[in-house]
Amino acid sequence: MITLEDLRVTFHLPRRTVEAVRGVSFTIEPGERVAIVGESGSGKSVTARSLVGLAGPGARVDATTLEIDGRDARRFAPRDWRHLRGGFAGLILQDALVSLDPLRTVGAEIAEVLRIHSSKTRFERTKEALRLLEEVHVPEPERRAGQYPHQLSGGLRQRALIASALAGGPKLLIADEPTTALDATVQAQILKLLAERRETLLLISHDLAVVSTLADRVLVMKDGRLVESGATRKLLSGADHPYTRQLIAAASGRRRGTTSEPGPVVIEATGLRKVYGDRAVVRDVGVTIRRGEIVGLVGESGSGKTTVAQLLFGLVEPTSGQVRFEGQRFSGVPERARRPLRRRLQFIAQDPLSAFDPRWTVRRIVAEALPRGEPVAPVLERVGLGEEVLDRYPRQLSGGQRQRVAIARAIAPRPSLIICDEPVSALDVSVQAQVLDLLAEIRERDGTALLFISHDLGVVRDLADRVLVMHDGQVVEGGTSKSVFEQPQHEYTRQLLAAVPTLEVSA
Repeated sequence: MITLEDLRVTFHLPRRTVEAVRGVSFTIEPGERVAIVGESGSGKSVTARSLVGLAGPGARVDATTLEIDGRDARRFAPRDWRHLRGGFAGLILQDALVSLDPLRTVGAEIAEVLRIHSSKTRFERTKEALRLLEEVHVPEPERRAGQYPHQLSGGLRQRALIASALAGGPKLLIADEPTTALDATVQAQILKLLAERRETLLLISHDLAVVSTLADRVLVMKDGRLVESGATRKLLSGADHPYTRQLIAAASGRRRGTTSEPGPVVIEATGLRKVYGDRAVVRDVGVTIRRGEIVGLVGESGSGKTTVAQLLFGLVEPTSGQVRFEGQRFSGVPERARRPLRRRLQFIAQDPLSAFDPRWTVRRIVAEALPRGEPVAPVLERVGLGEEVLDRYPRQLSGGQRQRVAIARAIAPRPSLIICDEPVSALDVSVQAQVLDLLAEIRERDGTALLFISHDLGVVRDLADRVLVMHDGQVVEGGTSKSVFEQPQHEYTRQLLAAVPTLEVSA
């Protein structure tokens, strides 16, 4: 189905030339499931996008052989690529918020694919869009089909994007981090869905547990080159290349220590309730976080955990209840009263691309959070980024690089509390391990408290001192990380834990 020999992708930027892919060769047979893994910036996404003519602005794509479904894609005109996308190949991208049209409802987005790649009537397209939303486990598909992307949670947006990719009935699915924004239970449903489908699959992922569950064969990329490949079980249980072994070791996780004596209360919320229309999305939630403490907040997409973060940060006001930060009232007061405390309270958003001003360079984004005159480079170095990214714009960065810039901006003013909403969801396992170590170091060195919101229960278990489990707008269980993960009391918590994919490395 795919034959690729000596693929080279070069970006000619205003001040430099970047070789993103350097001589990559592989084949994909019909019905095969192939995964490409590697660190952020390794070239895996650019390689996948080159197969559908979307390498990116300013990209020069060269290859000795680039055959797609028996056709020489090197000779494709733009019209050929447009016909290929959606019909032959469905593309599931990492950033659902910027991949879906903000001016179209989710139902209209899916129906547009059906209009182009099928002969269905308008009524049939509407009906099929609802069926696809239901197939990818979107609750209330009739209601969600009429909503816009910004009205959906990250997990619901990602599922809607998957439904759109499936709409054209493609033979090949190219899935670039398809479960990044999904909680464990929905992730398990989507993985089951992908496993049951007949399409050939090219999976781009930093989650080796997902790869071990889904892929027949793995390709490992580093610095734009293919360094190792092989059958999934064999490679994960006996990798030859040191870099592959490093990725596997990072994926296994480790406990990053806990603080033995939390300090005074940094933030306290009591009786939080938030109602939109006739629906209560947060119901009687209480949160207390002390200095130097890391509290994990977990639950399915749509459970209310991001809304709790927004209430604590003062982005939205509670319908009832109260938030106090460093002893001062933080909710129900004018923004001018909160402003002096803002530098002490930072936020890392789930979608860094939509959180940045696209007209600003990395230098300006991070410098804004620093005292005047303080250099930016040392802060970037702490999150694993070099000076070469200083003058880049957000769209010129990989998903992982953007997330690291978001973390750098958050830690720059040395806050007392950072609210982290899926801060490592876009990171590959080795960089994820580095960032988690960094967050643990910040807590130990500066006494910074963290509210760590994540659907990745393995990450929460490694990092958090305490865990709160949310379901349907309520906290249904809370306790130490050890007690919640080893002796869960609530049935919903047990369901979440049972759905977590595990890294299978046995031969």
